[in-house]
Amino acid sequence: MKVKRKVFDAHSHIGGLPAYKFYDLKEPVKPTVIEYPSAKEYVRHLDEYGVDRGLVISNYGVPDSAQPFSLNPIVVDSVHKADRLVGAIWVSGLPKDKERTAEALKNAKESGIVALKATCLLGGTYKPADWDDGVRAIWESIVGAAEENDLVLHLHTSPGGGSDIGNVFEFIAQYGKRIKIHIVHLGGGVSGHIRLVPRFLELVGAGYKVYTDTTWAVGFGSRWLLHEVQRTGIGVENVLFASDTPWSDFPSEYWKVEGAEISEELKNKIFWENAQKLYSR
Repeated sequence: MKVKRKVFDAHSHIGGLPAYKFYDLKEPVKPTVIEYPSAKEYVRHLDEYGVDRGLVISNYGVPDSAQPFSLNPIVVDSVHKADRLVGAIWVSGLPKDKERTAEALKNAKESGIVALKATCLLGGTYKPADWDDGVRAIWESIVGAAEENDLVLHLHTSPGGGSDIGNVFEFIAQYGKRIKIHIVHLGGGVSGHIRLVPRFLELVGAGYKVYTDTTWAVGFGSRWLLHEVQRTGIGVENVLFASDTPWSDFPSEYWKVEGAEISEELKNKIFWENAQKLYSR
């Protein structure tokens, strides 16, 4: 499959992951089947689909909060070697990762680094009211680095837990006018989509610097978001195409937007113009 227009993939992963005995499996597995160990393999992936540019983030998925930090050097190396790539540095709000995060933030000024990435899948919460002073200091260091270096903060969302979209809303209320925040996965699942779409338009309209992508979105979620953006004209510069490869599937993520009943102008903004404006350096 080749794409039909210029495409900037605003959220994908680079680096190898070890096999792991997830859940109650008897043997370690590598469920993604494919992965991109370095810039060479990732650029080959772009060429396979005719994609112009990509934003790369440490590949993660095993339940070890230290693991994605080990791939930050590959992210930095990749954006230095391939001018079609930009990168996000992995950070964490967990106290046990405090020193790792401080070390990672030293890369905030590196050429080609345009974002920071955090998740609460591996523990912690985005909800400021639940932070103690130590956790708050870590998040303040992350937000401060993003603000000082004009970096976008990617926040993973998932149904329930620390990454729940409700916690993200509270994070945005506190920091979303200081820094740009990319809400990954459209709020995370059915409940997340329903809660996010109306609130996303409200946040954009109120001047919060928020963005989202439709990766992992249930069918109605992306359709609803794109319909509302088309209908209202709100958020036309705040929705980004992303594939989340190798954890999702590029063709299916592409056709969520390409096959939508929205204008060609809006498609071009989502696939290229918005990310090119947000992530170009």
